[in-house]
Amino acid sequence: MRTASLPTRSDGQLGQLGQRGQLAGFDPVGLRERLRAWAHECGFSQIGVAGIELASAEAGLKAWLSNGFHGSMDYMARHGLKRARPAELVPGTASVITARMDYLPRDAPAEWVARERARVEKAAAGEAVISVYARGRDYHKVLRQRLQQLADRLADEVGPFGHRVFTDSAPVLEVELATRTGLGWRGKHTLALARDGGSTFFLGEIFVDLALSLDAPASEHCGACTACLDACPTGAIVAPYRLDARRCISYLTIELHGAIPLEWRAAIGNRIYGCDDCQLVCPWNKYARRSALPDFDERHGLGSATLLALWAWDEGEFLRRTEGSAIRRVGYARWRRNLAVALGNALRAGGDAAAAAAVAAALAAAREGADDLVREHIDWALAQAA
Repeated sequence: MRTASLPTRSDGQLGQLGQRGQLAGFDPVGLRERLRAWAHECGFSQIGVAGIELASAEAGLKAWLSNGFHGSMDYMARHGLKRARPAELVPGTASVITARMDYLPRDAPAEWVARERARVEKAAAGEAVISVYARGRDYHKVLRQRLQQLADRLADEVGPFGHRVFTDSAPVLEVELATRTGLGWRGKHTLALARDGGSTFFLGEIFVDLALSLDAPASEHCGACTACLDACPTGAIVAPYRLDARRCISYLTIELHGAIPLEWRAAIGNRIYGCDDCQLVCPWNKYARRSALPDFDERHGLGSATLLALWAWDEGEFLRRTEGSAIRRVGYARWRRNLAVALGNALRAGGDAAAAAAVAAALAAAREGADDLVREHIDWALAQAA
């Protein structure tokens, strides 16, 4: 549910060098070990190599799209089954390098899960909740740059080759590729899970025209656990391994451009950008790993901000504070829309009378100058105090 990265190629012609097969003159095992060492130097915690045969994923993809679970994310369906056919998506592709980058901030405390869960429960206190991954630098920029560094390092070793870099980009089946390279398995919440890192990591890919040595797939370790399904505030995980994005709070607060459906507003609580609930209850996230990079360190106190403090930002302040952040992608209007819903939920939750009066006053003061989208959500929010 994020935007596509720009393509990059080392020689401008992906597929031109695809006839080199297994790279004659190079020990495939030795090359893979060097590739892993270079990846660590670039800030990745793990990489793997997958083949391009993903036919077994096509049925699930077709069913997900036919059910309309992608909502308004038309780009999910635009390329059809090319999402499961790397060589059709990028002609000449012979294998895919997948990479994992942990994003938990370097100074995250040992009790970070308990702290995050406690904040979600403080809607009445007016605390704002932003997904952990979005509090630092935009991961698209970080991964894209470092994936290119990795590709350049490989080119230094083997010579020019065709490639294309993707960072959480449609239409790549990122989790499917990650499971096939041993980076993790698909959890019941549909995110990738690793035994040594939980789910707090990003994925990126390099489609290459080199037939590299492949890695073994990961085994699954969710067992009978249903914690993520039980915890989802909107029931968006409609079955194990199946997500209806139209109900997901991450979709509603980030991807959805129009009004948030009335039926889900109360369940959003104080979450204003994304939702981590399914990850916070996952037992495997006790093994979540801190990032080795400063890029994902929290900026501007976004992990402890209040709704009223963020509501006070004008558009200029929003643009300044979100420079280089994934949050800027939603734009000021949707940012205000999300905050209005959260402020309404603060009023609904009751609590301190003086605090409620301050929230109502702030909402009312902003109504006159708001656009139609934000004004509609302000009116809903004010009605929650009735």
